[in-house]
Amino acid sequence: MSSLPSASHHRSAFRRKVEAQSRKECQVPWPRSLPGRRLSPRKPQLPGKKDLFIEADLMSPLDRIANVSILKQHDVDKLYKVEYKSIISTSDQIRTVTWICGVVNADKAAGKFRRYKIIFAPQKFYACETVLEEKGVFGNVSMDEWAFHLLPLDDDIISLELPEFFRDNYLAGDLRWVRTAGSALHLLQSIYGPFSKVYGIGRCSKMAYESWKEQAKEEEQNNQNSEIGNVFLLDRDVDLVTPMCSQVVYEGLVDDIFRIKCGCVEFGPDVSSSDNSIKVMLNSQDKVFNEIRNEHFSNVFSFLSQKARNLQVAYDKRRGMDIKQMKTFVSEELKGLKQEHRLLSLHISASESIMKKKTKQDFQELLKTEHSLLEGFEIRECISFIEVHINRQVSMTESLRLLCLLSLTENGLLPKEYRSLKTQFLQSYGVEHLLTFANLKQLGLFVEQQQGETLAVMENKVGKLVNDKTAGKLTDAFSSLARKNNFRALSRKLNLVPKSNDEYDLHLPKDMAYVFSGAYIPLSCKLIEQVLERDGWAGLEEVAKLLNGNEFAVSGKNRANNEAQRVIVVMFLGGCTFSEISALRFLGKERVSLVDAPSDTEAPFEEEKISQSSEVTGAILAYHIRPYLDDMRITSN
Repeated sequence: MSSLPSASHHRSAFRRKVEAQSRKECQVPWPRSLPGRRLSPRKPQLPGKKDLFIEADLMSPLDRIANVSILKQHDVDKLYKVEYKSIISTSDQIRTVTWICGVVNADKAAGKFRRYKIIFAPQKFYACETVLEEKGVFGNVSMDEWAFHLLPLDDDIISLELPEFFRDNYLAGDLRWVRTAGSALHLLQSIYGPFSKVYGIGRCSKMAYESWKEQAKEEEQNNQNSEIGNVFLLDRDVDLVTPMCSQVVYEGLVDDIFRIKCGCVEFGPDVSSSDNSIKVMLNSQDKVFNEIRNEHFSNVFSFLSQKARNLQVAYDKRRGMDIKQMKTFVSEELKGLKQEHRLLSLHISASESIMKKKTKQDFQELLKTEHSLLEGFEIRECISFIEVHINRQVSMTESLRLLCLLSLTENGLLPKEYRSLKTQFLQSYGVEHLLTFANLKQLGLFVEQQQGETLAVMENKVGKLVNDKTAGKLTDAFSSLARKNNFRALSRKLNLVPKSNDEYDLHLPKDMAYVFSGAYIPLSCKLIEQVLERDGWAGLEEVAKLLNGNEFAVSGKNRANNEAQRVIVVMFLGGCTFSEISALRFLGKERVSLVDAPSDTEAPFEEEKISQSSEVTGAILAYHIRPYLDDMRITSN
């Protein structure tokens, strides 16, 4: 009988390796005797007691690797959060450096002489050194980098915690993080060996791939066995529709309401049943959460109710026990039952809080409107709902997402509708959001159709380009569509909106559409599924052109073994949603189940079987989880 390791085995091993590497990044560099490892200079130390000032965005990532007790062991006396006060800058790093210069100059003016060390994460930019020189403190500080390229949030999730990636890259056109993306891939390869195949789509993905290959050339190659079969790189702007849809899986809703940050959530007194808030780590170590995280919210209460009954049965076992049995129960089971009871109580309270807040916001009507927009039905009624939503000031972010979803699915709005909706929003939420709409327009999220550019005309124009034999080159007509969204055409070709007369069974989902109540399969996840099935982009040429091209598929020199072929890393450049993560987990389970039947021979799997059995969620490598409008930082406040 032959068998392959379970998905949980792959994910746990993946997490252990990455955590070990993350800690190495904080301590000492790899020795030069190890080929294929990223070399970094030894970090100079500051002896004696020291105060640590840290940006708010870096506190959670640092805590995952070195908590307060570890910092105390290294003579960190006090920990402060950086507060900018009135300093304003377009770059977070420059803003922080400007603030530091003010602190240093204030100390100098007061006659206080200290040693200062600035650690840039994940990399230092030349502009920061320029600011230090201009402010006259360059000689007073020493500088270093903390390049934490891999931050494991769970057994199958790595995040680089760069919420600014989307705005900098897609809005401002700042490519500073492309090399960081390449470095992350390079480091991943140095740990797990060469990848057998790399797929990707999007301009940023292509540049990240090229940056990674350039870095790989600079180092000596080794013959390390491959532990990762395939890597898929995906630009966030390839699929902007999915982040605009309301999440209905449990983990996504927890994030919507309570905000998951760096794998940790803070529940308020209404959930913790105490006077204080409580921070909880949400990962696979939480057995209750692990079983419901990917479930549609309609299934969560029934599961938690059954879990409570099972827990009560486990507690009731102690009745009628003799002394020896009671001693065994207390020493082996009671502690685990109490922990599970505490977690169960938290998730029940969190579910009740989610239900109350969503009920107040007419959540079902919101979902119905989103589903109609995705299907392309009753658009006039959808616009009326959006207008009411804006005028009632239910939620500014939700209103913006509805506007963007309307524009993306309709390939822009008629000028009259565009101006009307924009005016109503500005009247409800303030004229300062004129900048917000300028940003949305630049990103192609909320635009008006140009004269004569109705949806039918645009699709016809795209169709002609796709069928044109000379479309291998970027023509002027094709370039003019760079910011156009072709959702309707893509939806038909990839069957993103399932057609069925039967009611979708959310208890036994049949495809990835369950993450949006059966109404929509995430475009990003469908692309991944189709490329893996075809082992490349063959047969998807029209889809790739509708997505503005830049697709690629590269095979490595080393062929991964059967076990490594099951592991696929999906890298989102610009962030991903918890709904997409849940969909990919479902896809991984579905593909594995196709070949889980036992075999009586020791012969290796055939190539087709290997492809079908790919464990898609070997890792989700993202620059930021939850790329909603507030995280994209495109709003004006």
